[in-house]
Amino acid sequence: MSQNNEQQIAVVDVRTPMEYSSGHVVGSVNIPLNELPQRMGELKGIDKPIVLCCASGMRSGQATQFLAQSGFSNVTNGGSWTDVQYQLMNKVN
Repeated sequence: MSQNNEQQIAVVDVRTPMEYSSGHVVGSVNIPLNELPQRMGELKGIDKPIVLCCASGMRSGQATQFLAQSGFSNVTNGGSWTDVQYQLMNKVN
């Protein structure tokens, strides 16, 4: 993945640390879904679009809805982390 793509979006993976350690989008941040309410402060300083991902898109969908209801307007459900990685790689090539 190029530096350019990493600077255009922030990828947040809401899977468990164990799932994240088995594979994740390069440059992503791991904030498990159950920790999201306590760790929202980490996301408030991000001034670029935030793409959420997980294993299938279910948890990232819940996270997207939660953050939108909490006032975030720059969040998108990217679906599975492999889909996000694939899309980022295709933007580079």
